[in-house]
Amino acid sequence: MIPHEEYRRIVDLMPILCVDLLLQNSRGEYLLAKRSNEPLKDQWWLPGGRVNKGESLEEAAIRKMREELSLEPSLLTMVGYCEYFCKESPFGLATGHHAVAFVFTGLIPEGHISLDSQNSEWAFFQALPANLHIKSSVELWQGLVRT
Repeated sequence: MIPHEEYRRIVDLMPILCVDLLLQNSRGEYLLAKRSNEPLKDQWWLPGGRVNKGESLEEAAIRKMREELSLEPSLLTMVGYCEYFCKESPFGLATGHHAVAFVFTGLIPEGHISLDSQNSEWAFFQALPANLHIKSSVELWQGLVRT
């Protein structure tokens, strides 16, 4: 675990690498969680969070599914990425918050959803938040090829 002041400095200076979970139920509805803290406090958003050093993106997605939702993951597939530029940061920094999240998708496995302290409630929605812009893995690859 990164000490509070050290993480504050990291958030102030650079983007944070994250994973987001784009999970659907058998009716094709999306699982969203209402965030308890900044960035995006009180907004319905995809569950997810930071990638730890030494942890693969897939390992982070599995860990976040267990930690935030208390669900055992089935097959998760990376489908793209999002980049967030938020005015609000977890520390009230004037520089805001910048995160890059790799998005993993999958079906909700059987089990009871139990949230951790990162989110206050969950629900299924027909549509994703309007300010969520997922770029496909193909777009990522094309961007890498151009450079």
